[in-house]
Amino acid sequence: MVLHQIQSVILNYGNETQELLKWASRSGNLGLRVLWLILHFAVTIWYFLLGVVQSFESFLIASDILTKYEALDISKVRYLAMVIDSEEAQELSKVLELLQWVADIGVKSVCLYDPEGVLKNNKEPIMQRFSSANLSEEAAVNGRLVTRRNLTLEFVSFEDGKEAVAKAANYLFVKHYANGTKEKSDFTEPQMAEALGAIGSGGAEPDLLLIYGPTRCHLGFPAWRLRYTEIVHMGPLKSMSYGSLVKAIFKYTMVHQNYGS
Repeated sequence: MVLHQIQSVILNYGNETQELLKWASRSGNLGLRVLWLILHFAVTIWYFLLGVVQSFESFLIASDILTKYEALDISKVRYLAMVIDSEEAQELSKVLELLQWVADIGVKSVCLYDPEGVLKNNKEPIMQRFSSANLSEEAAVNGRLVTRRNLTLEFVSFEDGKEAVAKAANYLFVKHYANGTKEKSDFTEPQMAEALGAIGSGGAEPDLLLIYGPTRCHLGFPAWRLRYTEIVHMGPLKSMSYGSLVKAIFKYTMVHQNYGS
């Protein structure tokens, strides 16, 4: 992982140097460009060093050298969601390894999400990694939840969110508009929650959401399930580590959350 970061720094710096020469030949404003290049290189070095420190810390955690992480209270993570970039989700072996780590830590309920439904389409290979168990009651209804060796998996894609919004809108229309009422009131959050629950798409709200991918966003994960969710960007799936996973969960369990009345 560290070698990959070094290569990235060198390649990025080489690309910037080439851009500098091209730009300088066109505009002649070399000083401003050199200043920008120095700042860019300094920031790149900073993030590189930060990545090295984090990688070393993850190694210490995975090696049980940092003993404070052994006091992990996993009961505080009742529902864990993992958002994975669809392109990276095609590396099924990485996803299976990540799920195995989660199971080893002791998480009981996990939601797997990617926008294009790659994980949902590979549900059976993922299930086969775990020992046999019966489908949960909800799985028989919507085909998304699967229970394996005390681990409940939910598979969600962007299309599930679109379908849920359309069905919820139709539910609200039938209930509040189709009866010919002339006064149309604005919909409230409780009414939306009621509609989503009525169509079976409310879903549990994750305590913690981990994002694996190049972008720092939830990639279209159903927003109505993220009201009180802690969101952590974990970086690319190829750079995942057991230590960083433990650290992210540990930090969440140590946070005191205040909820409004």
